[in-house]
Amino acid sequence: AVFYDSVTVHQGRPAFIRPCCFLVLAVLSMLWLQWILVTQGRIAADHIFGRQSTYRGTQGSSITRVFECTLACTGSAEKTLRRHGIPFEKVYVHPYSHVKHYPDAQAMCLKVLFCPESGRILGAQAVGGAGVDKRIDVMSTAIQGGMTVYDLEELEACYAPPFNSAKDPVNMAGFVAGGILRSDQLQAHSDWEDSLISNDNVVLVDVRAEAERSRGTIPTSLHVPLDDLRERAPLELPHDKVIVPFCREGMRGYLATCVLRSLGYNARNLSGGYLTYLQYHPDELREHMDAFFL
Repeated sequence: AVFYDSVTVHQGRPAFIRPCCFLVLAVLSMLWLQWILVTQGRIAADHIFGRQSTYRGTQGSSITRVFECTLACTGSAEKTLRRHGIPFEKVYVHPYSHVKHYPDAQAMCLKVLFCPESGRILGAQAVGGAGVDKRIDVMSTAIQGGMTVYDLEELEACYAPPFNSAKDPVNMAGFVAGGILRSDQLQAHSDWEDSLISNDNVVLVDVRAEAERSRGTIPTSLHVPLDDLRERAPLELPHDKVIVPFCREGMRGYLATCVLRSLGYNARNLSGGYLTYLQYHPDELREHMDAFFL
């Protein structure tokens, strides 16, 4: 079904208008029709009985399932923002559906797009097992409410080990994005391939333990475990290059970035760590599947 995001009913007929403030942008899209049909049916009934109501548009909240994997999204995608020249920043986090040590915890990847100036949320996508739908529903509500990534930091979700972690995945995305906007850390992204792997001015540093690294790593990267970084960095890492530390998911990479910056290095954390890198390099993902599902 192809339609405009910013369509309303005027005098009983569809009319195209400028989007309301909560919409990211108005574009031609292909989405599931059910929610739109129900909403516009109610609006049509309002007009039949003389009540003025308008269709505010859709964010494109969608979900599907491929075997045991759930995929969901809301708001604008990265390609859409690039196509329309809208500035954005992005973060990747790899949390679990609930506390990891509790049985049946399932991994997910959550990507959040936001305005680099205000922190306003522009879109979100998630893929994984249980809990993907819940987090994208929260992100959809956040976009509707004009919330920012700072608001995600303060969001209070229900917690008990069978249902969630003390820090919900949405909280974690907010913490990472908020840290970037506050300049607590700088990021590098796995889709910057030319400026990461092939750039002589960039040094990739794997800060995981040897057992993890042996399951797969980024080509050309050096290996300096996080526990040894403070002592070994001045001896092994150049100060005249950009240092990009990475771990499995990004947390230890962030800690390594903080250590390196305290030592005077120009350091950037690899967003989403090695897991996000594998998603951008499917050939290596097939070769190192055990690293992805560890």
